[in-house]
Amino acid sequence: MVRNDWICWEYVRSRSQELTAFDLPVTGRIPRSLNGRYLRTGPNVLGLEDPRAHHWMLGDGMVHGVRLRDGRAEWYRNRWVRSAAVSRKLGEPYPGPVPEDDFACNTHVIPYKGRILALQESGPLPYELDGELNTLRPYDFRSSLSGAFTAHTKYDVQADELHAITYYPTWDHVRHLVVDRTGRVARTTRIPVADSPMMHDFALTERHVVLFDIPVTFDAAAAGAGVPVPYGWNDRHPARVGVMPRAGGSVRWFEIDPVFVSHTLNAYDEGASVVVELTTFPAPFQVAGRGSDGPTALGTPALDRWTIDLAHGRVRTRRLDDRPQEFPRVNESLVSRRHRYGYTAACAEMSTAYLTADGVPPDGTFGNALIKHDFLRGTSQSHRLPRGAAVGEAVFVPAHGPDPAPGAAEDDGYALAYVHDPRRGAADLLILAAQDFTGRPLARVHLPGRVPLGFHGSWVADA
Repeated sequence: MVRNDWICWEYVRSRSQELTAFDLPVTGRIPRSLNGRYLRTGPNVLGLEDPRAHHWMLGDGMVHGVRLRDGRAEWYRNRWVRSAAVSRKLGEPYPGPVPEDDFACNTHVIPYKGRILALQESGPLPYELDGELNTLRPYDFRSSLSGAFTAHTKYDVQADELHAITYYPTWDHVRHLVVDRTGRVARTTRIPVADSPMMHDFALTERHVVLFDIPVTFDAAAAGAGVPVPYGWNDRHPARVGVMPRAGGSVRWFEIDPVFVSHTLNAYDEGASVVVELTTFPAPFQVAGRGSDGPTALGTPALDRWTIDLAHGRVRTRRLDDRPQEFPRVNESLVSRRHRYGYTAACAEMSTAYLTADGVPPDGTFGNALIKHDFLRGTSQSHRLPRGAAVGEAVFVPAHGPDPAPGAAEDDGYALAYVHDPRRGAADLLILAAQDFTGRPLARVHLPGRVPLGFHGSWVADA
C-alpha cells in the first residue's frame, strides 16, 4: 500500500524543532528588489508519538519564513502558531482568554494591512504573527468577525476589499464576508445550503462571487464516533456551482458533474459569462480517507477552466492541463480580473500522499516541477526538478513591488517556492525569473533543515 510515510517521516524529523539561522548561504544572486519575507505554513504535529494515528492535515500550524533584504538572505525561522493547545504542549503561558474553536491555524498565511495572519477554515479565528513569526494574538478584524473564517481569502487590490466564504458544521448556510478598507467586516450575506457542505475555496470577479457546493458534507455520525475530519463524500448531495452578485443578493445555482474542487487560480467576468480557472480532483474524494491518516482520492488533481454562461444558464468545462498539479497561483494584483499567466506545482510526494492503493499509477507518472501557464497562447513551461526534490506552492512576486510601473508585463517578477534538496536532506528557497521560467534559478537560498510538505503562503513585502 502507498501510505503517507513520507509525510509521517517529516513529522518525526521536525516536530520538536524550531530553528533560527542568520546570513543564509546562497547559490546564485538574490534580486535586490526582493525586500520582504517569504512565508509558507502547513501542518506539523506537536507531541504525537505515532504520526500514523493522526490525520496529517490536522497538524499544528507551523510557519516557515525567509527574510530577504538588499540581495541577502538575512534569516530563516520556523515557528509553531501558539494556540492554547500548542502553548500548553510547549510549557508556555497562553495570554488572554482562549477563543472558541481555538486551533493553531495551518492552512494559509497572508499579509493584511500591515499584519501577518495565519488562517484556517470552519471555525478558528486567524492568529496574528509579528515579523519574526512570533504569535501575537487571535485576530477578529477589530472585533467585527462573528463566527467562522476561511483559509482562502480573496483580496481585491483596486477595491481594497478582503472577501471570504465561511462555513461551519452546525450552520444551515454559508456566509460571504466583505472586509472593507477600514479592516472591519462590513457586510455578511447568509447563503442557504443543505447538508453542511465543505467549501474550501471560492472565486471572486469584479461583479460576482462564485461558490462551489460539492458532495463533501458534514457527517454527524462520524463526528460522534470521533473521526478527526467528520466530512465525507455524499452521493445524495448534488454538485453545483453558484454565482452571486458581489454586492449581495440571490445566488444562481448551476448543476455540474460530481467533482472535488480543490483550489481556484483566479476568476474574471467575460461579457455575460464568468470564467474560473481551478484545480479539481475526480470524484469521489474522501476527506477522511480510509482511516485517520489523511484524505484519499482515486486520481490526481488537474487544471480546468469553467465558463459559467449566465445568459444561457449553463456551465462549460474544459481540461486545460491533465498533468498532476496543485496549488494554483496568480499575480495577486489581478485577483478578480482577467489574467494571462498562472503558476502551479507538480509534487510527486504530495500526489502519492493523496492516493489510495488502487489509485496509484506507476512511479514514472509523477515528477517534481513548477509550471507556468500562458492562458493567452494556451501553452506552458515547466521548471523541472530532480526526483525526491519535493516542491511546494510557487508564489509570484512582482519585480518592482506591489505598485508596478504602468505598462509593466504581468509576469515581470519572480516565482518563489520551497524545494527539498535530497542531497543535503534540507530545503532551499528557490527563486526563478518568471520571464525565464525554464532557465537556471536566479538563486537558491540554503535553509538549515527540512521544510515539511505544507500548504499555502505569501510574499510579505516591506512597507
